[in-house]
Amino acid sequence: GSWWFDFEDGYGGWLDVSKEGDEYQASLLWRVGSARPVEIVAMNENEITLKRRRRNQDSVFVASIDGDSLEISLEDSGERASGGRCPPMPPRPDMAGIQFGEPITLFNGRDLSGWKLQPHDAENGWRVANGELINETPKTDFSAYGEFGNLRTEAVFGDCQLHIEFNVDAKCNSGVYVRGLYEAQVVDRDSSMQGISGPGAIFGRIKPTNNAGRPGGQWQSYDITLVDRHITVQLNGQTVIDNEPVAGCTGGALFGDVTRKGPLYLQGDHTSVRYRNIWIRPRL
Repeated sequence: GSWWFDFEDGYGGWLDVSKEGDEYQASLLWRVGSARPVEIVAMNENEITLKRRRRNQDSVFVASIDGDSLEISLEDSGERASGGRCPPMPPRPDMAGIQFGEPITLFNGRDLSGWKLQPHDAENGWRVANGELINETPKTDFSAYGEFGNLRTEAVFGDCQLHIEFNVDAKCNSGVYVRGLYEAQVVDRDSSMQGISGPGAIFGRIKPTNNAGRPGGQWQSYDITLVDRHITVQLNGQTVIDNEPVAGCTGGALFGDVTRKGPLYLQGDHTSVRYRNIWIRPRL
């Protein structure tokens, strides 16, 4: 089955174990990046040992299961996380019968009221000018970590509709996390990151039907609807993901629990980016 887990510092991960014929297969998301296949080294009723090869280096993970609870650790570092079994995926919702409340403005265009840095002790590159939420960092690559902080709302939400506009230069990168769980990728149309990691994607989870992005330096818009763990993504007015199930959290999520409410969360530990016109409509 599928399992979520949380780290003590607040980030999340995901493990899936499935069977095809007589063979078991496993996929693991550990903090950042995408969920990727891992080798099952050993498995019994209560424990599974996994091996992941990355950059010619092996990492060994041990997951212990007690009913619907999970403990998982990385052997080399001793890093640990705990979680539980993901509930079964709900059926695809009939969006015609779903209602949402009035829009709630999340960014007032004047200051950072209602927002806080994540983690709180990171370098802060965020400021407000000309009605825009601006993040400036010296970073120029797409590596997973950086010294500068991300930004999240103090308020948390469940199922919702989100509208947000962004402006990212060519070869730059950010991300919009709905409910703190699922990252909609923020890159320009011609980015080296394409497909399941490119414009309109739910990063590492769902590939958009087409690239509806605009060139770097132009304003773009996301309209994202999340209902019953199914997501619809409109990029610049084009539906590129239509009511598709999201199996688990994406890399960099604030937690792994797919049933939990969470904030709107903007990636700031990557490159510079600008946001504006941010509002949300909670599901009624």
